[in-house]
Amino acid sequence: MPSGPHRVGDVMTRDVVAVGRAALFKDIVVRMERWRVGALPVLEDDGRVAGVVSEADLLPKEEFRDTPPDADTRLRRPADLARAAAVTAEQLMSSPAVTVHADATLAEAARLMALGHIERLPVVTADGVLEGVVSRSDLLSVFLRADDDLADEIRRDVLDVLFPAPVDPVHVTVTDGVVTLTGRVPDGTRIPPAVRKVRAVEGVVAVDCRLTGA
Repeated sequence: MPSGPHRVGDVMTRDVVAVGRAALFKDIVVRMERWRVGALPVLEDDGRVAGVVSEADLLPKEEFRDTPPDADTRLRRPADLARAAAVTAEQLMSSPAVTVHADATLAEAARLMALGHIERLPVVTADGVLEGVVSRSDLLSVFLRADDDLADEIRRDVLDVLFPAPVDPVHVTVTDGVVTLTGRVPDGTRIPPAVRKVRAVEGVVAVDCRLTGA
């Protein structure tokens, strides 16, 4: 994986299973089961993302299966009642879809997922055409980076910039993603921004700063 900041395009899945608006309920369930996914993008004929149909969109069909026809449905959400009677992706999908662009940062994608309680985001072009999907597990893949790779990036992009020669070098070690910084620097005011920049490196789990100012 290239040095950061990493983008959605670096980690997204490009082979995407999707359906059209006319896809039937059972076909959607079959595809989710076959490909082990919890949501499918719904596409227009030109490849643009029209919406997303998820397991949550399908569940009302089962939830209201034994509801008597004359039951009081005033406390039910209208959207769920509509989905309980739906038979196509167009009727089931959530629209407009929450999407992200390939050049978005992983942090931006993570915030979208957290705010929308979403596990997978369609990745689209500027015209809204589907080009991939990014999932929570994709975002977590940055934590698989080797400790040596993290240390090299931190030295090159953070420490050598904030504490250039000829000052005494700042030492960095990384163990299981935890970064330890040691050394003495001439300008102690640069220590807090250094810690923030190290913490922002994709794949860093935590920072143990033992730097001191002159």
